[in-house]
Amino acid sequence: MDIKEIIDTIYPLPKASNESLTQHISEVSYSKGFCLMEANKVIPYVYFLKKGIVRAYASTENNDITFWFGTEGETIVSMKSYVEEKPGYENIELLEDCEFYRLETSKLKMLYNEDIHIANWGRKFAEHELVKTEELIISRQYKTAMERYKDLLKEKPYLLQRVQLGYIASYLGIAQVSLSRIRAEIK
Repeated sequence: MDIKEIIDTIYPLPKASNESLTQHISEVSYSKGFCLMEANKVIPYVYFLKKGIVRAYASTENNDITFWFGTEGETIVSMKSYVEEKPGYENIELLEDCEFYRLETSKLKMLYNEDIHIANWGRKFAEHELVKTEELIISRQYKTAMERYKDLLKEKPYLLQRVQLGYIASYLGIAQVSLSRIRAEIK
């Protein structure tokens, strides 16, 4: 996906503002398995996923809990680092070879002060991230595993071809054996 498309998906910018923003963005690539962001570290970048898929997870004593998948066109950010410049909670692992657009958070914040359109874009960007988090919390609190799986099939069916079932089960908050049972019931 082109960076200008990704930017416009968040909030369309006037041409001059878009150019001002994109001149601070660079392209980077990393291999499958690379840890793009580590928990307990301040991450000084916002990434936009050009190609590939990533997962966000938190580690506990016994296992990793996957809580989000990012695919082409999505923003990859540690909101704790972005907002408070403090260490984030999440790890972001590449599940495929990935290409990103990368923007330094400090440069983005500088642009907020220089261009009201970019500042409004930043507000919309933060609002989108908040809504994603809210939807995740509501899904986990109020929906059954079957409902969460059906939502996944409806909204992101391609994940089943691109992501290990163990990660899918973790994302749904269930054991892999329970996921197999749910899949058998739906067929």
